[in-house]
Amino acid sequence: MNTIEAMFPDAHCELNHSTPFELAIAVMLSAQCTDALVNRVTPKLFQKYHEPDDYLAVPLEELQNDIHSIGLYRNKARHIREMCQMLIERYNSVLPRERDELLKLPGIGRKTANVIVSVAFNEPALAVDTHVERVAKRLGICRWKDSVLDVEKTLMRRLPREKWSETHHRLIFFGRYHCKAQRPNCPECPLLDVCREGKKRMKGSAAGYERFAAKS
Repeated sequence: MNTIEAMFPDAHCELNHSTPFELAIAVMLSAQCTDALVNRVTPKLFQKYHEPDDYLAVPLEELQNDIHSIGLYRNKARHIREMCQMLIERYNSVLPRERDELLKLPGIGRKTANVIVSVAFNEPALAVDTHVERVAKRLGICRWKDSVLDVEKTLMRRLPREKWSETHHRLIFFGRYHCKAQRPNCPECPLLDVCREGKKRMKGSAAGYERFAAKS
């Protein structure tokens, strides 16, 4: 982890938001979608909608239209309205701080809840998204067959609690900008020696094989 920390010392949540409630909306929108695309949609969205009541004051079709450029926008619009309804009815329109309470909200899964408690409320948490899962398995920290929850528990066991949140962001940056799903930067990777998939990829190319053989 020290190498990844050195590569991305300033890793952080890239979803733009100014309140915990806005972060919850942004994370919900980011499912199967890039943060960059979400950040193009949320400025106008957050200018129009401020509180849970605002999302319920318009027809569902209007909210869908406001986020239509984001994948799965119909389901996401419905979940946002359902979450807002529950916030109003059970939490006095205030987003709860506790993960167990967040998990009761429609559209909020474990990953989303972990992001919220970590980023919005500064509580140690380790959210496992596709980047974190991919990196943890490629580097041999976890097994290929491990579930997302298995990956989360393994990383939490191996890291000090105070490092959970920052490691989450650094693993995301490492997976998003270096160890990409389709075209990982294996030739320039300082962790190639411990990456089982990277070794296979490098052996599959002439130049890669020469470098790998020279270091073996």
